[in-house]
Amino acid sequence: MKLPEPVSVSKLAEMIGAKLIGDETLMATGINEIHQVEKGDISFVDVEKYYKKSLHSAASIIIINKKVKCPPSKALLVCDDPFEAYNELVLSYRPVPIQTQAVSDTAQIHESTIIEPNVVIGQHVKIGRNCHIHANVTIGEYTEIGDDVTIQSGCSIGADAFYFKRTPYGYQKWRSCGRVIIEDQVDIGVGCTVCRGVSGDTIIGMGTKLDAQIHIGHDVRIGQHCLIAAQVGIAGNTVLGDWVILYGQVGIAQNLKIGDKAIILAKSGVSKDLEAGKTYFGTPAGEVRTMYREMAALRHLPEFLANYYR
Repeated sequence: MKLPEPVSVSKLAEMIGAKLIGDETLMATGINEIHQVEKGDISFVDVEKYYKKSLHSAASIIIINKKVKCPPSKALLVCDDPFEAYNELVLSYRPVPIQTQAVSDTAQIHESTIIEPNVVIGQHVKIGRNCHIHANVTIGEYTEIGDDVTIQSGCSIGADAFYFKRTPYGYQKWRSCGRVIIEDQVDIGVGCTVCRGVSGDTIIGMGTKLDAQIHIGHDVRIGQHCLIAAQVGIAGNTVLGDWVILYGQVGIAQNLKIGDKAIILAKSGVSKDLEAGKTYFGTPAGEVRTMYREMAALRHLPEFLANYYR
């Protein structure tokens, strides 16, 4: 999430009651969790085994729960509960909106776009030319939709990320401050759900087509001209290349990369990165020729065992 204007690190320290260590001249330009950070961003860390990753990330300002050596050109904000401080900062710049009307006054919708009955459009949404938003669609805050996009009935676009911090008292919800970006010529079928980023963007690339009842998790990035069949689920932070095809009921785990023109056959479960230009099948998914040979071999296993123990 980008801040509306740069904020000095000294002001941030005052806002969250933290001790400032490091470069006192820094200006924050965004807030991001560790997977999405860029130069100028505020991030946080509260588990010591992740200190190194956070301190050497692109983030300029790190909220941390222990005084440590500050890397050059960075600033540390030391406080007791970095997660709470981070979450409160997000809420201060992007409070949870209350929807009081079907279409927010802050939404920008091109006059050529068709909005059917019972559509709910949140704050600061942008919708381009010649789109068709079918009945009973919900489009959450800060979503941006390009031109010539069709979203069919019952979809939820821009829902909260499924992202919680585990505490001794249960799971504490993060304030999702990211966006959904839907590029030009995308078609989204009936009953799909697309979560916005935790602090970055969930992106559906130009020309991509989604069938019915597909779930796209937070911060997922889908390339251009992908084809995704019904009941696919893609977990957070996963990246699909261009021209990827996913057949029905494929499940893809979080933080993975699927190469350009990969094809994943129905009911496959993906648990690791997949190379471009190959066809995959099975759980865990493997290259299809290898998986079919393994399946053929298994069919002969009873006969083999019977002969082995004869």
